[in-house]
Amino acid sequence: MMRIPWLCALHDTLRREDSSRQDAILACSALKKMYRQVLVSGASAIESNQSQQPGENAALKILFVHLDGPMDIIAGRLEKRRGHFMPPELLKSQFDTLEPPSAPESFITVSLEKSLPEIVLEIERAISQREAFLE
Repeated sequence: MMRIPWLCALHDTLRREDSSRQDAILACSALKKMYRQVLVSGASAIESNQSQQPGENAALKILFVHLDGPMDIIAGRLEKRRGHFMPPELLKSQFDTLEPPSAPESFITVSLEKSLPEIVLEIERAISQREAFLE
């Protein structure tokens, strides 16, 4: 639960960007469904374990990008990083903690086995389609 204040702060940042009609991209590890609910709805997600309470501000419209890949590929990439905060030894615990996104969450799953340009293109396409849908 140490992450909750941090996730609430991220929600507040996203809420400010949304209020200013600014698009925002946030990169963070939101491994659990509850963490993603806090990003969408803020502290109310903790109290009610729901995405929104009657009378509250509408939940943010967030598209989550689930970068999915086998542990060995991710481990290989972690080993190549220098000065990164996460040691490769923690990877298994991250996989054990992961609750992949599922309906009704708004998400796409992108394979890490693709090249970086392919990953970026897939994310850009999903954002463009989502924006067209929301207009």
